[in-house]
Amino acid sequence: MTTTGPPRAASAPPVLWYPTDRPPACTPPEILAAAARIREAVHLVTLPSGPGTAPGPGTGIGLAVGGATAPTAAGQPGLPLLGTLPPLYPEWLGDRSFAEAHGVRFPYAAGEMANGIATVAMVRAMASAGMLGFLGAAGLDPGRVERAVTELSATLAGKPNWGINLIHSPGAPALEERIADIALRHRVPAVSASAFMTLTPAVVRVAAGGLHRGPRGRIQRRTRLFAKVSRPEVAGPFMSPAPPPLLRALVERGQLTAAEAELAARVPVAEDVTVEADSGGHTDNRPLAVLLPVMLALRDELTAAHGYDRVIRVGAAGGLGTPAAVAAAFALGAAYVVTGSVNQATREAGLSDDAKRMLAQADIADVTMAPAADMFELGVKVQVLSRGTFFATRSARLYQLYRDHARWEDIPPGQRAKVEKDVLQAPFATVWAETRRFWEQRDPAQAVRAEQDARHRMALVFRWYLGMSSGWAVSGHSARRADYQIWCGPAMGAFNRWAAHSFLAGPDRRDVVQIALNFLEGAALITRAQQLRSHGVPVPAAAFAPRPRRLA
Repeated sequence: MTTTGPPRAASAPPVLWYPTDRPPACTPPEILAAAARIREAVHLVTLPSGPGTAPGPGTGIGLAVGGATAPTAAGQPGLPLLGTLPPLYPEWLGDRSFAEAHGVRFPYAAGEMANGIATVAMVRAMASAGMLGFLGAAGLDPGRVERAVTELSATLAGKPNWGINLIHSPGAPALEERIADIALRHRVPAVSASAFMTLTPAVVRVAAGGLHRGPRGRIQRRTRLFAKVSRPEVAGPFMSPAPPPLLRALVERGQLTAAEAELAARVPVAEDVTVEADSGGHTDNRPLAVLLPVMLALRDELTAAHGYDRVIRVGAAGGLGTPAAVAAAFALGAAYVVTGSVNQATREAGLSDDAKRMLAQADIADVTMAPAADMFELGVKVQVLSRGTFFATRSARLYQLYRDHARWEDIPPGQRAKVEKDVLQAPFATVWAETRRFWEQRDPAQAVRAEQDARHRMALVFRWYLGMSSGWAVSGHSARRADYQIWCGPAMGAFNRWAAHSFLAGPDRRDVVQIALNFLEGAALITRAQQLRSHGVPVPAAAFAPRPRRLA
């Protein structure tokens, strides 16, 4: 017994493409040139066989730009048209709603690098170029943060595409609240919440403050919260409405109105969730190709469960050091991308020239994990540069001593002497006196607790070294170069290899906007090359490796 399918319709005559000013591209150099014309429609045509043609091994598909689908006056023969790819612009790589929500041209942000490494100048440059920039507020004194926000508010008046960082501070919640106060008081357009392990009153207050209904009844935000996450269990609460008990507590304290709390119960805490893969600084070292699809699926599940009327945008960060990496992030479904490590070695970055030169020499394996200053007692780690500095090994030794001993005096004398000589480079008592003065200004409760708790006192002294090591890298204190703490992921090494022998090779010539434009342009070129290859075009390998060039 045999079966047959439905009767076949008579095949329509093929649509033909006719050249008007140039023949189709069929050789590798010609295909490479045609593939690079991403802002024009490109036609896939069947090439004629016979002498004089070079369609490439195993295929007869060529590329044509321009031309017509009607016979020309020149009477040239037409070629069968297989399909047409429309123009492709870097602006179109991500979710179009990202540009609409944040007033940007490109789906790209320069992330918040702590201790002011992401400077006012960097944020201003990104905003002026039609992208998003975040000030690195983490680790800065609130007064300095407020001065920077005041300056940005004045110079970027009316622009919605800038923001600041709000970092989770489990050991100093008062500090977290003060930064939240600054963001709300100055109506900072965007706030990037990072290193959070759970929702806190401060981050919910930022997200819910100023919620209101627009002219058509849709809930609108005064402050747009970005949540930087690397685990589904952390992402879930940010993709969900704020918990009712937390909202009630904020209303009772007068930090939210009842109307704001009611609206906050209907929308996710964050409508932009940045998936942080193998990045510098705080990271769980997860591969983006594993992490992003999981977060996208979680987003879809929670959107359906809560019945949101607009999508949560999921962006990608970590490991983005080349145009190919950016193209891969968009291909995975990222709505936008955020870069970090590579921006530290730019002219706009608030890092010393000495540290920038160290970053410019890094390769992909020149990074390691080390204790985090802000979450030292919890054993949380950050990814840092290992080449040219002993910070990682020395800070790991401090954490081991803290873990194994209840107080400084319990550490064997020989080990104490070695710490004072090689790491602190001062007597423990001297460092504690300096540390106590610092905390009496920043958070007096910490100093009071340390006077009563010898282990906490030891932790604060060890954290002094971790905090100062970053400051030494920022200021360029070359006498302590061996102790520089420079947050860095493997993307830095990938970037250095890509930028070698180009105008971006040296840190004194690296510009945050030029890096962004090259990443986006290159990602668009690679995306077009992959589209063509998936349709059978023999695309040369060079199409997948765009080189840096000056872009406007």
